[in-house]
Amino acid sequence: METIKADILILGSGGAGLFAALHAYDCNPHLKIVMATKGLVGKGGCSRMVQGGLNVVLNENDSIEKHFKDTLKGGGFINNQELAWTLVTDAPKAVHELEVKVGCFFDRGEDGRIHQKAFAGQSFDRTVHVADLTGIQIIGRMPDQIFARDITVLEETRGLDLLTAEDGNRVVGAVLSNIRTGEIFLVNAKVTIIATGGSASMFKISAPSFDKTGDGMAMCFRAGAEFVDMEMVQFHPTGLIAGKSRLNGSLLEEGLRGAGARLYNGLGERFMEKYDPEHLERSTRDRVARSNYMEIMAGRGTKNNGVYLDASHLGAAFVEEKFPGMVERVKDIGKDLAREKVEVTPTAHYQMGGAIIDTNCQSSLKGLLVAGEDAGGAHGANRLGGNGICDSTVYGRRAGDLAAELASQEHVLPYDEAEAEKIRMRWLRPMTQESRENIYPIRDEIENLMWENVGLVRTGNKIKEAIGRLDALLEKAGRASVENRFIRQYNLEWNNIIDVINLITVSRMVATSALYREESRGGHYREDFPKTDNSNWLINICQKRKDDTGIELTQKPVVLNRLKWEEIENIK
Repeated sequence: METIKADILILGSGGAGLFAALHAYDCNPHLKIVMATKGLVGKGGCSRMVQGGLNVVLNENDSIEKHFKDTLKGGGFINNQELAWTLVTDAPKAVHELEVKVGCFFDRGEDGRIHQKAFAGQSFDRTVHVADLTGIQIIGRMPDQIFARDITVLEETRGLDLLTAEDGNRVVGAVLSNIRTGEIFLVNAKVTIIATGGSASMFKISAPSFDKTGDGMAMCFRAGAEFVDMEMVQFHPTGLIAGKSRLNGSLLEEGLRGAGARLYNGLGERFMEKYDPEHLERSTRDRVARSNYMEIMAGRGTKNNGVYLDASHLGAAFVEEKFPGMVERVKDIGKDLAREKVEVTPTAHYQMGGAIIDTNCQSSLKGLLVAGEDAGGAHGANRLGGNGICDSTVYGRRAGDLAAELASQEHVLPYDEAEAEKIRMRWLRPMTQESRENIYPIRDEIENLMWENVGLVRTGNKIKEAIGRLDALLEKAGRASVENRFIRQYNLEWNNIIDVINLITVSRMVATSALYREESRGGHYREDFPKTDNSNWLINICQKRKDDTGIELTQKPVVLNRLKWEEIENIK
């Protein structure tokens, strides 16, 4: 295998990966930084798909304490409070840097100040934005900064597995695959940053970009990293119903509800009056999504098993001016968001759980930093809208800073050559084995299984059934092979096999943790344990690999070092 030596290896080119590369280089321009991305820089990933915006305290009537309280309250109070505090305190610096360094200019109000709009679960309107397509602005601008610096960018290159040092005590890079050529090679690095995004695409209806299949999480798991609260998956309330189109499940952003759009069931009832009469449609994502689901399952949904989102009463001119991206998206399926109600459904959107990190993105493994959606803890049981791209920018910056510091001190350690060859041969197996196990039905089964058994409403029996089936599917996927084994260049079937193995790996973590938590909190709702139980379950569920594919679970009390849950309502 070809070997590339580097100071820093970054896997992923979304908000977290781009900021990590930018900060690492600016901290020390003499470092050799290699960034590998599964797609094309600036064109793929979920950060580009961010619509609503970024939460930040800018107004004198707002406060860091309020943003912190909202984040903990939305997160069911199992957040890592240090991560949540760092998130809200660093957000103003990140927004300032986006404008003055990156050239991402947010919308202004009539007074010339950055405009901030309403998002659900917040006590103050603090979401800065660029119309309703904020991610395109941020990710469209960031590559200019990367290409202006001496950073090696490997496009259409995916990570396969992490490499460890000869003594097994440190991550020293990764084995990668060039999708264009099919060649497998490795990068031997002092510091490795995982920022590849989540894997909500494990569910039948989902919002993420199609290249998000949990690659980074699966790599971290196989390397032995510790994870936290993997049962916490967010379902966005308003995914567009678009039949078999690829637009099915794509988001209609939360700002619509923040601006006053309403939800109705198939009977014409404004049902959020029943589920959260105080906040109505501006309730948190987990509550609104679950309410939508309950209405549908009770037989009060639309003809396409959804509910209606109606913004027409806000006025067509207002909707078209404030939400041009959403208007165009709905127009693609022949509907008019500004003038008529539109069918929507809950859609799998984001993972709050992930690899355990500290405030500088250091994971449980030396030499491995994790940033963005791959990392867990900051959002607890439910992420507030607008805190996602905030997380990517804040922790991407921090990962880059620490990586530069570590890489300036460390030496590149040799990797375990036997392990590297074992990894290469494992991922080449679909190209050589005789079995004709078809990977595509396996992926369909995963998506249906997770949606029906480990989705918005869960029960112990259904989760157990899912775990047993996922174990069988992992074995089955390991026997999958490609039809044309003589072509590695752009072999999509081969890459789908890798995707599915990673999806099953993360799905097993989600299901195992969901079975363990016998209560309901945030994005995790157990129909057999419908109450939130702070007396027994104010805990974080941790897990890591045991033996080959087994999972070891432990629980730890939530560290309430900044704010006790009894005090949350008293913050002004």
